[in-house]
Amino acid sequence: MVFTTLAYRTIIMFAIILVTMRILGKRQTGQLELNELVAAIMLSELAVSPITNPDHTLLHGIIPIAVLMGGELIISYTCMKSVRLRRFIMGRPSVVIQNGQINQNEMRRNRITLTELTEQMRTHGVTDISTVKYGILEINGTLSLLPYAAHSPATHAAHQLETKDNGLPVIVVSDGRVLDENLKLLGLERRWLDKELKKRGAKDHKQVYLFSVDENRNVFFATKST
Repeated sequence: MVFTTLAYRTIIMFAIILVTMRILGKRQTGQLELNELVAAIMLSELAVSPITNPDHTLLHGIIPIAVLMGGELIISYTCMKSVRLRRFIMGRPSVVIQNGQINQNEMRRNRITLTELTEQMRTHGVTDISTVKYGILEINGTLSLLPYAAHSPATHAAHQLETKDNGLPVIVVSDGRVLDENLKLLGLERRWLDKELKKRGAKDHKQVYLFSVDENRNVFFATKST
């Protein structure tokens, strides 16, 4: 009986947290800002309480979660309207690199070591600080790097070259299964797909691991490994 109670309480609280996070939005599952981090920590604690304490009813967890969700939505909406409140709760970005020089005051204020700074720079493929025009520590803790124009990757626009945008590739066959909705989205039919598969030596779609098509009908094709 005890195990059954624990099981159904766990399932109910899992469903409630899942719905709550869905309502709060996609940002909750990405890089969290300060108020979102606090809300996520509290949600996890509130969800566990009625599961591990049989003396507590589910309402001991559900009501605080509902209040927390409402408060978080109010804060997020208010921060969209008020710049002052947004700065007070979330803070503001810090320029830690400017014109190829480290801003030591901002480094100290944000308690960032040189090791942490260089680690984040390497994730952007940058090793030379002098090539960075601005390095901005965002309010969610990530580092944005804006290099000097001379050190920016070459683009077609810079060389005045014509290029064609192929658009976003759409998956048509995924692990042996045809996604008919995506095929329709591209304005294509099964006959076209079968023909393209035969061109590439596949007897049918069950042999295909991935088949995607972009807006210009460029195809990416991969068969299943044996």
